[in-house]
Amino acid sequence: MRPGLSLMLAAGVAASCVLVSGCSSIGAAAGAVAGVSTGAVTSNPAIGFGVGIAVQAATDEAVNRLMKRLHSDQQIAIATTAGDLPIGETKPWSVKHTLPVENGHGDVRVLREFSSALATCREFAFSVADGDKPDAHEDWFLAQACKGNDDSGGWKWASAEPAVERWGNLQ
Repeated sequence: MRPGLSLMLAAGVAASCVLVSGCSSIGAAAGAVAGVSTGAVTSNPAIGFGVGIAVQAATDEAVNRLMKRLHSDQQIAIATTAGDLPIGETKPWSVKHTLPVENGHGDVRVLREFSSALATCREFAFSVADGDKPDAHEDWFLAQACKGNDDSGGWKWASAEPAVERWGNLQ
């Protein structure tokens, strides 16, 4: 098979994998395309294999960093909303990114506030709507936000559980 034809075939297979299975396969698809391309150009499959693994690792890391930043934007919006509310009140939150990825909206309801010598914290429930329609299904989660007693900053996300269910391990 000619190198140009194998390169086009690999690119087509990788593109279809990405379209079918989502963000988790972007690294694998990029690695496959880079590996096949490099192997075809150099006529050395070992070099192609090494390049493919390196490209996959770098792409997976970049996607994970981006997703963590997008999730952090949601957490900041929710924590800030919870910090601005009186106990027992409910207010909507929303995040709209430039790219239409990981946008979100829902409600925040502050349940209680507690303090220590280091911080004032709030426990709250927040919802995440599944879509933009008014009757969209909402899932509810519990979390905490804290603010240092030295007034050095605003409200920050303070809990890893049970929000792991919402954001996976990308907290």
